[in-house]
Amino acid sequence: MEEQLVISGTVDNIIYYNSENSYAVFSLVFDEPKVLSEGGDEEEEIICVGTVANINIGESIKVIGSMIKHPSYGEQLKIEFYEKMMPSSEKGIEKYLASGVIKGIGKSYAKKIVEKFGDKTFEVMEKTPEKLAQIKGISLNRAIQIGNVFYEQTELRRVMLYLQDFNISPTYAVKIYKHYKEKTIQTIQTDPYVLAEDIYGIGFRTADEIAEKVGISKESDFRIKAGIKYVLSNNSANGHVYLPADELTTQSAALLEIAPETVENGIDNLLIERKVCSERTENGLIIFLSSYYYAESYVAKKLIELASVDLHNAGNYEKKIKKIEEEENITLAAQQREAVKQAMKNGVMVITGGPGTGKTTTINTIIKLLDEENYEIQLAAPTGRAAKRMTETTGRPAATIHRLLGINFLAEDSKKQTFEKNEDCPIEADVVIIDESSMVDIILMHHLLKAIAIGTRLIIVGDADQLPSVGAGNVLRDIIASERIKVVRLTEIFRQARESSIIMNAHRINKGEYPVLNEPNKDFFFVKRYNIDDVAETIRELITSRLPKFAKCEPSEIQVLTPMRKSQIGVINLNPFLREAMNPSSPYKAEKEYRGTVFREGDKVMQIKNNYNITWEIYENGKYVDDGTGVFNGDDGIIKRINDDEEYIEVVYDDNKHVKYDYTQLDELELSYAVTIHKSQGSEYRVVIIPIHSGPAMLLSRNLLYTAVTRAKELAVIVGIPETLERMVDNNREVNRYTYLKERIRNLYEYMR
Repeated sequence: MEEQLVISGTVDNIIYYNSENSYAVFSLVFDEPKVLSEGGDEEEEIICVGTVANINIGESIKVIGSMIKHPSYGEQLKIEFYEKMMPSSEKGIEKYLASGVIKGIGKSYAKKIVEKFGDKTFEVMEKTPEKLAQIKGISLNRAIQIGNVFYEQTELRRVMLYLQDFNISPTYAVKIYKHYKEKTIQTIQTDPYVLAEDIYGIGFRTADEIAEKVGISKESDFRIKAGIKYVLSNNSANGHVYLPADELTTQSAALLEIAPETVENGIDNLLIERKVCSERTENGLIIFLSSYYYAESYVAKKLIELASVDLHNAGNYEKKIKKIEEEENITLAAQQREAVKQAMKNGVMVITGGPGTGKTTTINTIIKLLDEENYEIQLAAPTGRAAKRMTETTGRPAATIHRLLGINFLAEDSKKQTFEKNEDCPIEADVVIIDESSMVDIILMHHLLKAIAIGTRLIIVGDADQLPSVGAGNVLRDIIASERIKVVRLTEIFRQARESSIIMNAHRINKGEYPVLNEPNKDFFFVKRYNIDDVAETIRELITSRLPKFAKCEPSEIQVLTPMRKSQIGVINLNPFLREAMNPSSPYKAEKEYRGTVFREGDKVMQIKNNYNITWEIYENGKYVDDGTGVFNGDDGIIKRINDDEEYIEVVYDDNKHVKYDYTQLDELELSYAVTIHKSQGSEYRVVIIPIHSGPAMLLSRNLLYTAVTRAKELAVIVGIPETLERMVDNNREVNRYTYLKERIRNLYEYMR
């Protein structure tokens, strides 16, 4: 680990400053010469890089950091913490003010002010700024404005210094101050737990550490309520929309280390404040975060309302369907024909089925029929990849659901997104068709339905047997299970699809039958390996030599999908292992280490959380053609550039979208030579490799294997233990998610009849 240096000095020159994230590059002249490295000479200044809020020439600053060597600019001091110290001498004060740090004061006025007030200048500016009007050329209003600016800068310095005591990095300190301004210290001393709700990147545990340091009791109401909400939020990350009250109490009591009775009182208080909501069911009391309660209630209500609209077009479409069949040289199966007819007759309908059952042909037929009726149609899918596939299969533009809704965000807080499309400004369409709907969570469905006007038709398409959404809820399955929304299941596998071992084996797996392995001239293979190290080595060999020759593909077109993150064949170990084979280190490739992960130019990476406000730009032949905002969970890209000077990584995504990630945003990226099967939902890859060896039953289930196999477009290869493959097929363990949508739909349907 690099030795930390503590250096005090004066900011001599600001080379670069980013006002958005406070990243700065500046030269620091030392108060006294200092030896920076063992055996080195005494130095009088150094280039510093890091996050420093409102840095100005002439400021006195103490920095703590370590020396790094930049390939182009040599040795620099990487700042980890800093403390600004106001100059005390008249010369230092004049230089500070002359730097332009305070709008309205230049070199001339800096000299006049210091000549008038001397070493009391800062005291005057902070406490009695009206005295500045004694200087010719400074009006009373201008004097007050100068005082206000100086006060805010003084307050920021005070807050930054205060937050350093809690080991909060300068980056997060700036975010906190921008949110709370002069109320920052008061807020933290009173209720630091609001940081977990208001500041992206700060969670309950960090807030709890701060609370302990400021002396907040373990049984404080603030702490108890924050802990309960944290438990609910943490469980929503595992897909749960609610928790049974007794389970919530048990988990919260363990987290907070307090008595269950105290937690129960906290739940009651949150219910009174409407921060959480409850529902009495036949199995007992269940508790929701308010956002999930209202989202689920709204989804149920809106689905019933949309489905109840009389569309006045229950005519006979048989002739029109036959005409389309003749024009397209296709023959619809009975189930497909039924799906087309029901799409024309119902305000809401679901089309579900596995691979090879003709979902695409059915949708294309519906679209042609709707076109003949002059309907305005909007197509969408949850991810960029899924939307792109939808565009390719229909020949019509499809957007991500977020893009269709017009994603917005509230400044400084990407947790709080809004959408342009809503009840007051609905989607301009007669029909909305959503593909890959198994990936849609309850919050996204809530926003989507808010933007669909009554009378607009909604067609939901998806494979209900795939894994549920990454976010909370099990929307597609719950809608189907409610038995109150029209559903057509496509189960017949077409002749052309039956020629694919991928499709046939996917259906065998889904029915609990073992797949047929290693048929000659097919697209599904099993490579037997019992030693877990041999599994990883075989995958490396398949990617670098065997499969590119066999499948006539590039190594970058091969995707490893693993059931788990940990273990020797999990993404954490496989990614660096495969990266060294596919993108080895080179003096010509820049690298950046972040929290134990090394990112390298040329690496395959994946966005692992929705970021609604990050900007992208599209270039063609080196020329700018478009821009926009938003990169979403599961999007794949390639690192094009790592810029250590300005501290960003540039990633190129599908459709040539270029995105620059500030170094503080790198927790949003992961290497993606191998990804979890959950992360692959909605994507399709030419060649898929699936390692299976050993692990817990919850990670080795039938629908996990089914989802992985159905991601392969041309070739699927499983590497590992045959007995584990059979165990996965036998393990029909459903992912148990606490959701109440099915019951809500049923209850509302009966109530509204």
